[in-house]
Amino acid sequence: MYLRISIAMTSYVKKLISEGENQQLDFKYCVSDSRKIARTLSAFSNSDGGRILIGVRDNGSISGIKTDEEIYMVDTAAQLFCRPEIAYTIKQHITGGKTILEVVVIKGAKRPYQAKDENGKWRSYFRHHDQNLVANRVLLQVWRKEEKKSGVLVKFGTAENSLMDYLGKNGSITLSKFRKIARISSYRAEAILANLIIFKVLIMNASEKGFSYELNMVEAQKLNAASL
Repeated sequence: MYLRISIAMTSYVKKLISEGENQQLDFKYCVSDSRKIARTLSAFSNSDGGRILIGVRDNGSISGIKTDEEIYMVDTAAQLFCRPEIAYTIKQHITGGKTILEVVVIKGAKRPYQAKDENGKWRSYFRHHDQNLVANRVLLQVWRKEEKKSGVLVKFGTAENSLMDYLGKNGSITLSKFRKIARISSYRAEAILANLIIFKVLIMNASEKGFSYELNMVEAQKLNAASL
C-alpha cells in the first residue's frame, strides 16, 4: 500500500465523480465491512483494474469519511479477505472540507483473485459495467488459460460445429443448452466455450440472472476461413 495526500484536487475528484459508476469506477459511502470491499478489489483485479472512491454516495454526492478507519478496512480486505493478496494504492483527497479516499487497483497478473464472503467461502468476482458479479466456471477457465504461457489450441470437431450451427440459427446459447445439443460433459463444454472466448470467436453476456454466449461474427469468420 502507498498513501499519498492530495489537497488541491477538487477538479480532479469532481471529474471522476461526474463519470458515474462504471466498469472502472465504484463509489462507496463508507466501508463498514472489509469483506464487502474485498469483492470490489477482486472484481477490479480480475477485470480491467479500476478506482474506488470512498466517501461518495451512489448519487455522486460527497459524504466524506473517517480516514484511519477506512484505510484499515481496505488494508484488511486486501490482505486477509483476498487471495492472492491484492496490491493497491491509496490517494487521499480533501475537497470542500471533506476527505475522500481513492483506492487504485490495477489488473492483476495472478488471476483469478478471490474474496472471502460472509459464509467463509472464497469466490472470484469480475466487473461488469457498474456491478461486481461472481465468475462462473467458464470465465475461471478463461483466466487460467490466459495466464499460461503455452497458449491455447482450438480444433473444430463435432461439438464445436454443433455450437456454431446453433448460434447461427438462434443467436445465443447457455452452457446447459450447449451441453445438451453437443451431448458432452460440463467440463468439456466449459473448456470449448473458454477457448472460443479467448480467440474472441464468442462474446460472453453476463448479468445477475446468468450467462449466455453469442458469436463475434468478424472473428468467427476469420477462424472458420483459417480452418478450411
